[in-house]
Amino acid sequence: MPGQDEDSYEIHAVKYARHDRPAHENFIGGDPHDNAPMPLDYFVWAVVGRRRSFILDTGFSAEVAARRGRRLLCTPAEGLRRIGIEAAEATDVVLSHMHYDHAGNAGMFPGARYHIQDREMAFCTGRCMCHGTLRAPFEAEDVKAMVDRVFAGRASFHDGSVELAPGVSLHHVGGHSLGLQVMRVRTRRGWVVLASDATHFYANLEQRRPFPIVADMTQVLEGYDALHRLASSPAHIIPGHDPLVLERYPASAPGLEGMAARLDAEPRPG
Repeated sequence: MPGQDEDSYEIHAVKYARHDRPAHENFIGGDPHDNAPMPLDYFVWAVVGRRRSFILDTGFSAEVAARRGRRLLCTPAEGLRRIGIEAAEATDVVLSHMHYDHAGNAGMFPGARYHIQDREMAFCTGRCMCHGTLRAPFEAEDVKAMVDRVFAGRASFHDGSVELAPGVSLHHVGGHSLGLQVMRVRTRRGWVVLASDATHFYANLEQRRPFPIVADMTQVLEGYDALHRLASSPAHIIPGHDPLVLERYPASAPGLEGMAARLDAEPRPG
C-alpha cells in the first residue's frame, strides 16, 4: 500500500444483503403514513493495515436470510473476496454485537480470534434472553458458536474501551444491544468511526430519532454523543445499514460500485 502510514488503515464497507421497508419502520414513533422506501443495506467491514487487518462483523447465512425475509446478495466471504480478502485467512474478527445480522456464519472465519465486549456475552447468555422481545434479534446457534470459541481459546473479551493496535480501538456504547461496541480507526482522512448499529442510518443520528430495536434508551442517546466525540467530524461517522454509504463513498475498485466502498477516502461532495 504505497504511501500508507504504518498506523493508518484502509476501510472497506462490503454489502452482502438488503431488506426493503418503509421509512416509518426505522424510527421509534415513526409516522405510520410515511411509507417512503427506506431500505436497509447489510454490511461487513474490512479494516486493512500494512501489518494487521481486522474484519468487523460476519453477517448472516442464506438459511437465516430465508427465515427472516432478507435478500442475500452474496455471502460475506464472497463480498470480501471481491476486495482481495480471504475470510479463511482472517486473524481478527470484531463482533460489534451478537444480533443475527452481525454475528452469523460460524465457520466462515475458522482461523480468527473473535473480539467481543463482556457485557454483550453476558447479555446474550443471561436472564435477559428469557424475554422474547429481547432475544428476537439473536440466533441461538450464533450464541452457541461464540461459546464454542471461548472454550477453543479463540475469544478475547473487552470491558469498555481498548486499543487493538495502534490506530484501531473499540469502545462500548451499548443501547441497541447492551454490549454494542463501535470501532475507531485512524485513516488518511482522520479518525473514522464504524458505528455499526449505534446508528442504523445517518437520519437516526442527525435527527436523534432511534431505530426501534432498543435495549437501553439512555445508552442509545448517549451513544450518539460518543460517536461525535470519537470521530474527527460528523462526516467521519459511518452508520451500520444506510444505503447512502455506498452513494457517498467511492467504490473499493472499478466494477464494485454499489457493492463495496472505500471509507478512508473523502466522501463525494453534496
